[in-house]
Amino acid sequence: MTSSSSTSSVFSALAPYGWDDAWADEFAPYDAEGLLAGRVVRVDRGQCDVVTAHGTLRADTAFVTPHDPLRVVCTGDWVAVEPGGNPRYVRTYLPRRTAFVRSTSSKRSEGQILAANVDHAIVAVSLAVELDLGRIERFLALAWESGAQPVVVLTKADLVPDAVTLAHLVQDVETTAPGVPVLTVSALDGDGLDVLTAVVSGGTSVLLGQSGAGKSTLANALVGSEVMEVQAARDVDGKGRHTTTTRNLLALPGGGVLIDTPGLRGVGLFDAESGVGQVFSEIEELAGECRFHDCAHESEPGCAVLAAIDSGELPERRLESYRKLIRENQRIVAKTDARVRAELRREWKKRGAEGKAAMEVKRGRWA
Repeated sequence: MTSSSSTSSVFSALAPYGWDDAWADEFAPYDAEGLLAGRVVRVDRGQCDVVTAHGTLRADTAFVTPHDPLRVVCTGDWVAVEPGGNPRYVRTYLPRRTAFVRSTSSKRSEGQILAANVDHAIVAVSLAVELDLGRIERFLALAWESGAQPVVVLTKADLVPDAVTLAHLVQDVETTAPGVPVLTVSALDGDGLDVLTAVVSGGTSVLLGQSGAGKSTLANALVGSEVMEVQAARDVDGKGRHTTTTRNLLALPGGGVLIDTPGLRGVGLFDAESGVGQVFSEIEELAGECRFHDCAHESEPGCAVLAAIDSGELPERRLESYRKLIRENQRIVAKTDARVRAELRREWKKRGAEGKAAMEVKRGRWA
């Protein structure tokens, strides 16, 4: 087979999975070494399934598994695979365009990469249970930080009793998600699927959400077949079991690629300052109008944020959620960044000194 025909076969085989000229250029040095190009469709215990021009191959990731958990091979990676061998090894992965990362539950506060090279982060939220706007904000902060475009999909819309209630729910989420498309979908009767299909047809999308949010049902509807196992959510709380246990990459019949993920109970931030700022863009814009550039939006005179709350322009819940996520993100970063740790300590000392001074003033008044 000539080089040109080989290149053509790679494009025809991998284009449905997102292969393009830019990836081909990145891979050129490994192509010269005789390695195979492929995309990771599943990772499980140090092994991964890779779709290549020669079909889907099983490969070992030990060759490129470093101590840094953010540099392990993950679903969505484009990799260079050995053409043969037993076991066959992944030799490297190409530089990632985007990466969806969350904090692990470990005391070391390490990051865990959930998906790579994603264009759209679809946050699935069930309308069968009460909306948790704070959790939606968490998902959106991580999505913005990843470099992907977030999309909120409100699933199980057929369970909402009337159109007026549905419109109010959508409005609540739109207020929580500035700059983010909010779609309503019923996989049961197909309502809204045409719009979602159009969104996911342009690139790679990762499907995120809690167990019971309807992700697997949504994945089956988009793929057009029962590729993912589905279990009913519990009647008592609307939560589901982890029917998806690994992250799986699926090529969609209408174009585009979907990465389905297990339900996420914990959604910890991991160095997501810009993502938090994007989610709460209206607060950050208001902060620019505060009298003091380091305003903490607590009791300072001339605070535009507090003025917006007093006028009803800004819900107090939004400010409390913003503060919570900012504090959480600072703690995570401080555990991994000595400079930030030092800055936080200085800030804590400053706040402590201000608090003591205020108490002394009060004591003087009481005396």
